[in-house]
Amino acid sequence: MSFVLDRVGYKVGAETLIDDVSLRLEPGSMNVLLGPTLSGKTTLMRLMAGLDRPTSGRLSDDGVDLTGMPVRRRSVAMVYQQFVNYPTLSVYENIASPLRVQGLPKAEIEARVARAAKLLRLEPMLSRTPAQLSGGQQQRTAIARALVKQARLVLLDEPLANLDYKLREELREELPRLFAETGAILVYATTEPTEALLLRGQTATLWEGRLTQVGPTATTYRDPETIDAARVFSDPPLNELVVTKAGAMMVLSDGRKLPADGALQGLPDGAYRLGFRADAVTIGAARAGQLSVPGRVAVAEISGSESFVHVDTGFGTWVGLVEGVHEWQPGDATEIQFDPARAYVFDTAGRRMRATGLAATA
Repeated sequence: MSFVLDRVGYKVGAETLIDDVSLRLEPGSMNVLLGPTLSGKTTLMRLMAGLDRPTSGRLSDDGVDLTGMPVRRRSVAMVYQQFVNYPTLSVYENIASPLRVQGLPKAEIEARVARAAKLLRLEPMLSRTPAQLSGGQQQRTAIARALVKQARLVLLDEPLANLDYKLREELREELPRLFAETGAILVYATTEPTEALLLRGQTATLWEGRLTQVGPTATTYRDPETIDAARVFSDPPLNELVVTKAGAMMVLSDGRKLPADGALQGLPDGAYRLGFRADAVTIGAARAGQLSVPGRVAVAEISGSESFVHVDTGFGTWVGLVEGVHEWQPGDATEIQFDPARAYVFDTAGRRMRATGLAATA
C-alpha cells in the first residue's frame, strides 16, 4: 500500500533539479519535506502529483507504476503556497468542485463542505467569491478543497505561510489528524525546521535537489547523518569550524590547541568539520573546557524570552542562543564559546563521523 519513489531524477536541459531520490510513504502518515528555497521541494511534489514526469526512475502506488499516468487518473490533491481558486465560483462551490466532478450525492457534498468550512473558519464566507476574501481566507479555501476531496495523496506546499499565527498553530495540530483519518498520505513542504518539529511524523531533508536524510522527525533533527542534513535542520544557521586532529588534541587554523573531546575521541588524525547549533553556544565569560573565541556582535535578535546573538569571529559568523532580553549593539566586543563535546563531527566530504571512526551513510 506504499507510495514509492525509486531513484527519481528530474532534469531541465543540463540542470539537475532532483537527483536520484528514493522515498517510501505509508498510508495515514505525516511526511515533511524540509529544505531551503530552491532545494527541490515543489519540484518533487509536482513529480509526485503527476504534473511533471521524471527524467529517470519511477513512481508507484501499491505496486502500480504511476510514472507516466496522467494526473487526472490519480487520487491526489495539491495546495500551493500561492493559493489557486476558481475566481467566478463562490467559496462553497470552490470547495465542492472536486466532489461534483466525482458525482457524489448532494447530501454527501454538503456534509463534507460544512465540516471543512467549520475547521477552517470559512462558514461566514461560503457565499462570497475569492475576490471578496483576504489572502489568508483564499488559502484556507484551497486547503478546504483538498481536505474534502479525500485523496489518497495530499501534497501541501508551505500551505500555512499566509495565515495568521494563531490559525497556523491550530491547523498544524488539526490537519495531520484529519487527513490521517481518511488514510491519506500527507506530504507537507516547509523551509522552517521549527514547523517540521511541530508537525512530527517523518521528515526528509532536501539540499540542492538531493535527499540528504529521512527518518522520524526528532531523530533526523538530533542525529544528522551529513553536514547538509544538519544545515537544513538548523535555524538559526549551523555554526561550523574546520579543525585538525593530532593525537589527543585538535588544532585550529590559528594554531590554538584544545583536547579532542566528544566524537573526535577515537577518530584517526586528520582534518574534520565541526558543526554545532546555537543552543550549544554561550556568550560572555568563558567556561572550563570550552573553546572561547573573541568577536564582535553583528546582530542581536530578540525572540520572546530569548536572544539570538550573531557574532563575527575569525572563523566566520557564529550564532548563540541566550536566555533573556539583552541590549547588545552591533560592534560590541564579546567572547563566544562552545563545548566541543556537543559538536557534530563530519569528515571533509561532509559525512557524519562517530567515535568508532566510521562515517555514517546518508
